[in-house]
Amino acid sequence: MQEIRLHGMRFHALVGVLPHERTVPQPIEIDLAVEVADGDIVIDYRGLYDLVAHVISAGPIDFLEEIGARVANRALLHNARIRRARVAVRKPHVALGGPLEYAEVVVEQRADA
Repeated sequence: MQEIRLHGMRFHALVGVLPHERTVPQPIEIDLAVEVADGDIVIDYRGLYDLVAHVISAGPIDFLEEIGARVANRALLHNARIRRARVAVRKPHVALGGPLEYAEVVVEQRADA
């Protein structure tokens, strides 16, 4: 097995359940790691980046968990040799009662699950 990682992809997305989060894009950072069967296979990184961009641009998404699940699912469908997808989604501007660098959700899916 080999692992391919794309770290710190940055997008602006309509994500959240508050009214302004449905109309004003917010910064989102995503990491995607895929585990690939057979060490000799090459996965096109552009395709992985594009599938993340497609999920983000598809429209308002309520929760970070949804972004992670959609990206992981699309990654597994992207190439039959991808056996596992791990996605971390970070939202830096979360309105809470005190200092916070970001909220993060991590989703992992396996092809055999």
